[in-house]
Amino acid sequence: MLNGLWLSFFLVATVSAFAQWLVGGNAGIFAAIVESIFAMAKLSVEVMVLLFGTLTLWLGFLRIAEKAGIVDWLGRALGPLFKRLMPEVPPGHPALGFITLNFAANGLGLDNAATPIGLKAMRALQELNPSPTSASNAQILFLVLNASSLTLLPVTIFMYRAQQGAPDPTLVFLPILLATSASTLVGLFSVAIVQRLRLWDPVVLAYLIPGALILAGFMALLASLSAAALASLSSILGNLTLFGLIMLFLVIGALRKVKVYEAFVEGAKEGFDVAKNLLPYLVAMLCAVGVLRASGALDFGLDGIRHLVEWLGWDTRFVDALPTAMVKPFSGSAARALLIETMQTKGVDSFPALVAATVQGSTETTFYVLAVYFGAVGIQRARHAVSCALLAEFSGVVAAIAVCYWFFG
Repeated sequence: MLNGLWLSFFLVATVSAFAQWLVGGNAGIFAAIVESIFAMAKLSVEVMVLLFGTLTLWLGFLRIAEKAGIVDWLGRALGPLFKRLMPEVPPGHPALGFITLNFAANGLGLDNAATPIGLKAMRALQELNPSPTSASNAQILFLVLNASSLTLLPVTIFMYRAQQGAPDPTLVFLPILLATSASTLVGLFSVAIVQRLRLWDPVVLAYLIPGALILAGFMALLASLSAAALASLSSILGNLTLFGLIMLFLVIGALRKVKVYEAFVEGAKEGFDVAKNLLPYLVAMLCAVGVLRASGALDFGLDGIRHLVEWLGWDTRFVDALPTAMVKPFSGSAARALLIETMQTKGVDSFPALVAATVQGSTETTFYVLAVYFGAVGIQRARHAVSCALLAEFSGVVAAIAVCYWFFG
């Protein structure tokens, strides 16, 4: 699937370039394409330098949290909820620990680092699967919640915005939090309906109702603020949460006699290993997107959508963010490349770039997650996993657009 997507970028760009040359008389189109290829290759390396630091940093802190027992505590705290949502998983099974750690990595926005942990969780769940070629209910719920990508602290999005020169990289903190909450709730409810999970169970309600009340109260507070105040609050909360989480890990680690420096270095080494494998994919996708943009094909497609949106009487500013949303279900690296490209061409704090960043932080690569997680354990029958995951992802995109209009006008 990814191979066909990548190849199609070049084929569409080729057709568009020849049309511009033979019909439009633009003889310089091929020079622009070649220049774009080398420019994007250079940009890939620049982005990777910061990505190395970000993944290394956060996997280091995550290892401190793991050694300090924070992850185990989360596993015990969420145990009663998992018992209701995944009744076929025995209490204390290793899968629950891996699931918790995977959600923690996703919550920190470490999408690439979360994948290896997620694979461990899927393998552990496969041990309990009575039908090895068909996805179990627990595996489907785990995959859909991964696809909805509940992101509490999108540090990689902050990193991309910082690399592109954003004066306040955390500006999208609250929009992403609201959009990812919407996608996660839709994903959970859709799976619960299909699997007939008892969400009205007193234990489940004890987890969901406080969270829903907090979110509702938070939304009511936000509704009373102006757009400028919303942006300011998002910035303050984003930076405060980021630094507060770091200090929480360090303080608890120190109190529990963890050698925090050594634990950090141990985790950082894993972050370096994860990051170094991403450069080929980033170069491949950024160059493909650069070719698509330089050939005029991307602008041509967006113009068509823009005319349709205008005909419907809607505002068209979100249209330039749609490429990120449209390729996100298929490829995280392609969506990442389109996000960076949107920031470069439209401006890092332009409305399309803010929408694209919110979309990138609030949804996950459904078909990639499906292929990698299920493929790793030999699952051939996905059952209702795809429909529920796509519904959650679509909800996240719609919520991201709506929230950005609310916050940024």
